Formats: sequence, structure tokens, C-alpha cells
Amino acid sequence: MAEQRVWSLLRAGGIDGLKFRRQHPVGPYVVDFACDPLRLVIEIDGGVHGRDDVALEDHYRQSGIEALGWTVLRFSNTVALEAPKRITDAIRDHFRRTKAPSLPAG
Repeated sequence: MAEQRVWSLLRAGGIDGLKFRRQHPVGPYVVDFACDPLRLVIEIDGGVHGRDDVALEDHYRQSGIEALGWTVLRFSNTVALEAPKRITDAIRDHFRRTKAPSLPAG
């Protein structure tokens, strides 16, 4: 449900015309959402991600993705469902901090 909520924000260029892909491969990993021009990954984490073993696996996975030159932004299901503006604000902030190509007109 939380991923569907985020997808409704991202799909069809919903954030400033940026194109995101859902369940997109990045190297050997499949990420929740990816924006190729920004080299940005959005991960939505449910409650199981609070477990130590899962958190450790997330850390290794995120390190691998970052080693490929991508930035990973992680958000909890709670943020996705109750404060989605935090996600859109973080994406826009990432864009401003990078030397990404110009945003599409829209």
C-alpha cells in the first residue's frame, strides 16, 4: 500500500516531470523506484526493515547501489502514507544538490 502511494506521486512525471521507474534494476539489485537522470533510488521500508538482520542486509545492499554511483533515499511506510510531501521535498532537494540535467518543462 505504501509503495502504491509513492508510485502515485512519481508516475508519469508527477514530480516536476522527472521520470521514475518502478521495480527497476540497478546493477544486480532491483530497487523500489529509480530516476536514471538523477541516479536516484527511492526505497520504501516496511516494519520488517527494523529487524537487525534485515537492517544489516539493507546496509550492504545500499552500499552496493551507492558504489555504482547512485544515491539512495529510504523512507518508512509511515512516511509514505502519512507525510508523502517529505518524499517529494527530498527528491527536489536532491535535484538541487546535484548537477543533474535541467528539469523538463511542465
